[in-house]
Amino acid sequence: MDPSRLAVIIAAAACSPNPNDRKAAEQSLDQIQHTPQHLIRVLQIVVDGGCDPAVRQAACIHFKNFIAKHWDPHSGDQSKILPSDKNVVRDQILVYVSQLPPILRVQMGECLKTIIYADYPEQWPHLLDWVKHNLQDQQVYGALFVLRILSSKYEFKSDEDRAPIYRVVEETFPHLLNIFNKLIHIENPSLEVADHIKLICKIFWSCIYLELPRPLFDQTFFNAWMVLFLNILERPVPVEGQPEDPELRKSWGWWKTKKWVAHILNRLYTRFGDMKLQNPDNKAFAQMFQMNYAAKILECHLKLLNAIRIGDYLPDRVINLILQYLSNSIPKNSMYSLLQPHLDVLLFEVIFPLMCFNDNDQMLWEEDPHEYVRKGYDIIEDLYSPRTASMDFVTELVRKRGKDNFPKFIQFIVGTFTRYDEAPLEQKPYRQKDGALLAVGTLCDKLRQTEPYKSELENMLVRHVFPEFSSPAGHLRAKAAWVAGQYANINFSDQTNFSKALHCVISGMRDPELPVRVDSVFALRSFIEACKNLDEIRPLLPQLLDEFFKLMNEVENEDLAFTLETIVYKFGEEISPYALGLCQNLASTFWRCIDSDNGDDETDDTGALAAVGCLRAISTILESISSLPHLYGQIEPQLLPIMRKMLTTDGQDVFEEVLEIVSYITTFSPTISLEMWSLWPLMMQALVDWAIDFFPNILVPLHNYITRGTERYLTCKEPDYQQSLWSVVSLFMANKNIDESDLVPAPKLIGIVLQTCKGQVDQWVEPYLRITLDRLRGAEKSSFKCLLIEVIANTFYYSAPLALGILQRFGFATEILTIWLRMLQEKKKSGVHANFNREHGKKVCILGLTSLLCLPAGQFPGEVLPPAKDFRSYSDDDDFSDDDFSDDEELDTPIDEVDPFILFMDAVTAMQASDSLRFQSLTQTLDPHYQGLANNIAQHTEQRRAEIQKEQLEKQSSTTVAA
Repeated sequence: MDPSRLAVIIAAAACSPNPNDRKAAEQSLDQIQHTPQHLIRVLQIVVDGGCDPAVRQAACIHFKNFIAKHWDPHSGDQSKILPSDKNVVRDQILVYVSQLPPILRVQMGECLKTIIYADYPEQWPHLLDWVKHNLQDQQVYGALFVLRILSSKYEFKSDEDRAPIYRVVEETFPHLLNIFNKLIHIENPSLEVADHIKLICKIFWSCIYLELPRPLFDQTFFNAWMVLFLNILERPVPVEGQPEDPELRKSWGWWKTKKWVAHILNRLYTRFGDMKLQNPDNKAFAQMFQMNYAAKILECHLKLLNAIRIGDYLPDRVINLILQYLSNSIPKNSMYSLLQPHLDVLLFEVIFPLMCFNDNDQMLWEEDPHEYVRKGYDIIEDLYSPRTASMDFVTELVRKRGKDNFPKFIQFIVGTFTRYDEAPLEQKPYRQKDGALLAVGTLCDKLRQTEPYKSELENMLVRHVFPEFSSPAGHLRAKAAWVAGQYANINFSDQTNFSKALHCVISGMRDPELPVRVDSVFALRSFIEACKNLDEIRPLLPQLLDEFFKLMNEVENEDLAFTLETIVYKFGEEISPYALGLCQNLASTFWRCIDSDNGDDETDDTGALAAVGCLRAISTILESISSLPHLYGQIEPQLLPIMRKMLTTDGQDVFEEVLEIVSYITTFSPTISLEMWSLWPLMMQALVDWAIDFFPNILVPLHNYITRGTERYLTCKEPDYQQSLWSVVSLFMANKNIDESDLVPAPKLIGIVLQTCKGQVDQWVEPYLRITLDRLRGAEKSSFKCLLIEVIANTFYYSAPLALGILQRFGFATEILTIWLRMLQEKKKSGVHANFNREHGKKVCILGLTSLLCLPAGQFPGEVLPPAKDFRSYSDDDDFSDDDFSDDEELDTPIDEVDPFILFMDAVTAMQASDSLRFQSLTQTLDPHYQGLANNIAQHTEQRRAEIQKEQLEKQSSTTVAA
């Protein structure tokens, strides 16, 4: 198909207003997309300057999506693109990438990234030659663009995976340095020059992120780079062309170059210029960096910060990076001595003003309070925030250099409080008070530990924080709630002050300003955790929960759910009257968060994080009502749609949280409903397709289905749960590429089936034994071998004659028992047993061996008969404590009710009565130590039998009384 006809189809598929035409065009594309040269023709449309821009963009998106899906051979779709077509695409994309308009170049960059990450260096060895050639030719920008993508492939790679970048650095860095040097010396440089410098900086950053390349250890070569970086850092950005709009200005090319240089210098300083962090090979470099550059960078940074002191512009990200550098300089004596003369100006004229509420905060508070809240609690925002960097600087200063600076800074804060208190109402410095409160909250750990401040904290709260709960400035009401939360767990000498703060925070949940309500909720969490008398909160619980859900309907924030978790955890069963309503509200909020997250094209994870928080809160509620099983039946219908949807690929980000909910419901509901059973196929499908990492989480609900819904598991044929389990377990056990640590739940599941369905799954004993033996042959880890042997022990406990007969038919009976008994006897150097250290594993071994012991003599061939001392229950190491057979990490199983001592002694007693000769032949080999041990076991067994009978009588008595 010629490109012009293909362009018509692509345009129709992307842009046609008629849905039928769009569908027909999409079907046509599906039919032709795997034909030879299709990808080449699409690329021709993308680069055709005479084609409609909308069609070019649609073709570019189609091209990008097709490459993302089918290019990488690891995806299994290599055959869908001919090698000859790949060669043409690789060559042509390099020619055209720099000629495309920016909107298309971004998309093409994604294509290049996919291709380079998949093909370089093996399938694209000449790529580096192309880059080198064009760095010295007319296509410098294209070469830089490609080299940036190439270097990013190795940014986070280490050791041998990083090897290809060494050649890249050796062969391109001299050219990059030359280009960089020429660009620096251009008079009246254009924005295009800034774009070139920015790409060079990003290439340098990727190449040095984890490891400093060898060429940079050459002091002359490194110095040439540093001269250029310091030049960019020091020189003022051009005034002409600088956008007025702050949002556009911070993304302007020249400010971007300054940001990337600051980024690089911070990385060099913290990772390679610190003597304490370096290995011996790099120590000389660290010394050289400290001696020649660290102080010069500090000087440049202080000059830049002075610009904001006098009211000039500096982007937030640049301020943040500079303050990070200064914070890292505080612990170093030589650097601190340079910083010290500037500290007063820095602290009180730069750092503190950055901590104060400002015009941008006010504008966002008024125009978009939701965005104000989001930014205030977004960890990613903290990475770029000058305010957060200022708080970190102050924290580091008082931590490492507190003797000189802590009292001085606190005195300044107290002075700010005093000036605020003395000012008339209309002239109160609200913003400075906000900054002072932020400082007090930031330094809470230091203030709580240091006298004389420690003794004055309660007084400070009463005098300077409590009054702001009723401040006319909303941001001060919010800050008061936050600071109160920071100090909720101090020892209040007057409990009425704690109560007052608590009630002010609760009142703040009804504040007309959204940020105040949010900060109040988060502070409430601290007060609930610190509260010694829940009676203060208990009467307010309905009101609190009502305010909670009003807020959750307004704001997507995971911390809201965390606070709710704290309430549920603290009040436990008392939350039960509200459990259904809580779960309904949380489910609604979850769907809203998911919808907003799916509809947001930006990289904002707020909705996703809030969704996870909702599921965690639901799990906490389900756990709190575990002693009230009737409530699960009411709650289950509210949660089923979430479970059904999120146990598919749609729920990969919340899969673990959803599985926890499934586990609680299948564990504590009176019965497992048919609706819950409908989740079994979803979990099994996910397990096979992509969720093997969640196998331990899936084990819990599968265990519950089998042990609590045994009849349905055994009898249902649509779906056939037994066949379903076998298909998955056998698939995984047969796959030698799956690591043994990922397979641990498989033998556990087999054991659960054999123990629960004793006598009812004879047809599965042989298949399960076969896959277990196959896996045992190549097993490497001793812990995994133990689990496989436990499967064999479980088959003996299930039916010793059946299992032994199968093993004998396989010809493995003697070999397996020999391995098993050898593992039982194996000890570590310390003298403790090397294998079967889990209490559950010990018990399974005892039950399996005891079941063998119960076989009639004729069914037990002599060559597989172990000595009697090997039937011991690890008793020579244990003290017969009942705790020996309980393991909190294990799920409840049918053998929990089986007492191994009684089972063993009953087997011995039966043998003594029915086959005395065999009994004598087994016991006559025992030395005095083991004879004494046998007598001890017999005595302990009778004690256990009496205790169990007593427990049963008491249970019957209490049941009768209750009836």
